[in-house]
Amino acid sequence: MSVSQEVSKDGKKVHINISGRFDYKVSQEFRDSYRRVPGQDSVSYYVDLSDAVYMDSSALGMLLLLREHAKCRGGAVYIERPSKQIDNILKVANFEQLFTINYTCSADPSVAEDAGMEH
Repeated sequence: MSVSQEVSKDGKKVHINISGRFDYKVSQEFRDSYRRVPGQDSVSYYVDLSDAVYMDSSALGMLLLLREHAKCRGGAVYIERPSKQIDNILKVANFEQLFTINYTCSADPSVAEDAGMEH
């Protein structure tokens, strides 16, 4: 299980990748991945779930907390490339009504291509 984060040079795009199990064991690491971003106004968060193999109810709660964090600061959250199993969980929880879910590559290609990304 692992949470990694990349921030664009301008600090307005945060790409968070979850690999392995997305559950309560990564909750602090996940929160740190977005709370420690300087200048958090109007930030777009892209949560890549393509490498996640499991998600439980605590992960759903973490996504809701991120959504609230972004919303309070004028930002947005995008869920990227969930596996079929994880997508089913998101649909059962009606998360497609709360989040934009992208099934291919990032909605903003500059997130991955931005040479100014930092870990």
